[in-house]
Amino acid sequence: MKQVENKKFSRYYALSKGSLLSKFKTSEDGLSNQQAAKLLKENGPNALAQGKRKNLIQRFLDQFKDFMIIVLLAAALISGLVAKEWADAALILAVVIINAIFGVFQESKAEEAIDALKEMSTPEAHVRRNGKLETISSEDLVVGDVVLLEAGDIVPADIRLLDSASMKIEESALTGESVPVEKSAEVLADEDIPLGDRKNMAYMNSNVTYGRGVGIVVSIGMDTQVGQIAGMINRAEDIGTPLQDNLNSLGKTLTWLILVIAAVIFAVGIFNNHDGLPMNELVINMLLVAISLAVAAIPEGLPAIVTIILALGTTRMAKRKALVRKLPAVETLGSTEIVASDKTGTLTQNKMTVEKIYQYGKLQDASEPISDADKVLQVMTFSNDTKIQSDGTLVGDPTETALVQFGFDHDYQVEDELVKEPRVAEVPFDSERKLMSTIHQLPNSKYLVAVKGAPDMLLQRVTKIQATPGEVRDFTEADETEILKQNKNMAVQALRVLAMGYKIVDQIPTTVDSDTVENDLIFAGLIGMIDPERPEAAQAVADAKKAGIRPIMITGDHQDTAEAIAKRLGIIKPGDDGAVITGAQLDQLSDEEFDKKVQQYSVYARVSPEHKVRIVSAWQDKGKVVAMTGDGVNDAPALKSADIGIGMGITGTEVSKGASDMVLADDNFATIIVAVEEGRKVFSNIQKSIQYLLSANLGEVLTLFMMTLLGWDILLPVQLLWINLATDTFPAIALGVEPTEPGIMDRKPRGRKSSFLGGGIGSSIVYQGILEGLITLGVYGLAITFPVHTANAAMHADALTMAYATLALIQLFHAFNVKSTYQSIFKVHPFKNKIFNIGVATSFIMVAATILVPGFNGLFHVTELNLLQWSIVLGAGVLMVLIVEIVKFFQRRTSK
Repeated sequence: MKQVENKKFSRYYALSKGSLLSKFKTSEDGLSNQQAAKLLKENGPNALAQGKRKNLIQRFLDQFKDFMIIVLLAAALISGLVAKEWADAALILAVVIINAIFGVFQESKAEEAIDALKEMSTPEAHVRRNGKLETISSEDLVVGDVVLLEAGDIVPADIRLLDSASMKIEESALTGESVPVEKSAEVLADEDIPLGDRKNMAYMNSNVTYGRGVGIVVSIGMDTQVGQIAGMINRAEDIGTPLQDNLNSLGKTLTWLILVIAAVIFAVGIFNNHDGLPMNELVINMLLVAISLAVAAIPEGLPAIVTIILALGTTRMAKRKALVRKLPAVETLGSTEIVASDKTGTLTQNKMTVEKIYQYGKLQDASEPISDADKVLQVMTFSNDTKIQSDGTLVGDPTETALVQFGFDHDYQVEDELVKEPRVAEVPFDSERKLMSTIHQLPNSKYLVAVKGAPDMLLQRVTKIQATPGEVRDFTEADETEILKQNKNMAVQALRVLAMGYKIVDQIPTTVDSDTVENDLIFAGLIGMIDPERPEAAQAVADAKKAGIRPIMITGDHQDTAEAIAKRLGIIKPGDDGAVITGAQLDQLSDEEFDKKVQQYSVYARVSPEHKVRIVSAWQDKGKVVAMTGDGVNDAPALKSADIGIGMGITGTEVSKGASDMVLADDNFATIIVAVEEGRKVFSNIQKSIQYLLSANLGEVLTLFMMTLLGWDILLPVQLLWINLATDTFPAIALGVEPTEPGIMDRKPRGRKSSFLGGGIGSSIVYQGILEGLITLGVYGLAITFPVHTANAAMHADALTMAYATLALIQLFHAFNVKSTYQSIFKVHPFKNKIFNIGVATSFIMVAATILVPGFNGLFHVTELNLLQWSIVLGAGVLMVLIVEIVKFFQRRTSK
């Protein structure tokens, strides 16, 4: 869609009706069909632009950008084209392609945020054209169209209101404001006003909950507030997760190490030329040696294995209500240090609820009993426009539905009472007097006037007070002082307070208006309401802090409300007022100033989408791993910018789900803690897999290096690749489902700079890899020194086969060692993990089959071994376990 020229101007709230009509060359009767058609052709439809998507082929090719994979592809080409070893080349290529297929189908689904935004658009709009009311597709709206809105409508574009009749619009998905906003057509000051305070504007995809209005379309499509968010999602950069950063760093380190060692071996081989070969043949042989080294050193199964471990983690998390859309998000949760959470619908229930009642001079909790005879209960349900559906569903303004729901919760038969005492007249609510009144006919032919509204406005019309259930007396200054005190106390707790009043009259006034109806009232009581915190949220916050994670609240709601909820949840402590900042205050800070103070703030109120992205970025600039939770349209850019975006499955918009890495199926903040635990477990198990894989590959590299230096026969690429394929895959995957280690949630987060090689893993890889190589070389030397066959070729073939079998099986024995970095193998229940046992057995069979099954010998260049030779090979594996156990014993003693 073409960008509309008027996008540069955004202060439509400051223009008068005449200026607006003149600017858009329209009238209150609307555009003509000719004008609308011309504008539609010039500016395009009222639709959101589609984001660019990678197709299946592009995503498949992306898998080959990893340098480790490129080295393997080069090895396959050299094996086939130069050395003419086509079987080896095909086998290497097959493994690479399998890894790429794993990557495509196990990685995250294509981003759906822009599609979701488009689907949110309302299909129809009611407009005036040529002076007549028409219903058209919302995509056909143009700037200058005059649109009619009423309760139940979804706003089809950004609209400047020309007229408003008690209209309220629910904008929580855009601004975070949990209560519908009262709208008016009054001109506002010509200055920067926060989105949530632009009372004469209606924004695309917000919901009209009450009243009606008329307005002029000022922005369409990508120029609307929702459209700008869509653009921000498109422009937001994908942040590399700690897992991806670690794997990339590990890959680069291994690659350079391989290149250096390969160059050294190549040079040594050319220099020594033990067999006196011609130079061209020698170069080809040494290239094959370099290929063997590459195959040995590169853990080509690592990407697939890590992907599978993550996929298994996602399955476990799904059973615990955390649905992962992007696999690396599983591990990222384990390193999260900051959880920036939207308040409305995430920490709170996004549902107004009665919490306090003040009547008869006493304040009581909403959970305490209340009598059907109490006038406060009758007034709150009578002076109310909530529609009760046949299935019991309540439809209407959230504040009013909360009052009716309170009646239901206390077994007050609202519908039956309204039948007995039906409404016969009313004075609708308006924002000036802040009151609403209804008149009901009583069985005794008198009339009940029920009034609810702002306490300060209602008290001006009160002359008496309901002192007890059976006593009404004159209203005194002391009464007013006490009521205002209670009102203030509830307001400080961020409760929205409404006052209830009533009177009994003999007849309905001839003219029903505020002057004739809302006077001489009897004060019945006060009602305090709030969008309450989720029951489990406070414990979840406490658990997060215990795990070293800092929870931060980010909301579009008012400062007092945000601060009160944050204190109730334990995000900030009482008196910690300096931890709260508003969006307006944030705007006054430069990036440098905010960067210095960001650690001071735990609550952000009245913020916009741009603020949220800025907050996330500020923490990321300090090297922190940031998770952002949210459910509204306004959360989408920050969800995408965060290291991990967490959407809400029930209350969340499709936009927020599409932009997130993980979705909470139960909208339960506590599920995040479960996911963090799972993430930490996944990281720990990936560490075990990497320790197993890299120590094995280091053993292979050392074996090849020493064989080259000593002039021995060298293991072939196809042998090394089969060892990696057979022994790497199944045990490494099985290590990924090891049980959670005790106390994993008592540790501090690893953070972005954590490494898979930290915590003693790196040193273990080194000494264990060297040990594997030395034991393998020892078996080769033993086979040469004490040969079974006397012929030179047979003797060397036996030695090479025994080295091949030892290098493979010693890794399977070592797999039991890495179940714990320091604990003894006998304390971690080595055979408890059935998947691990099956994996090791399968790997053993795959290796043994290449030696024992007829026909495989030639393909893998090995010979048959007798019982004594097999005993030596298995004994080498047992020796590996014993030596590592001894090292662990001394490590434990040293650490004490």
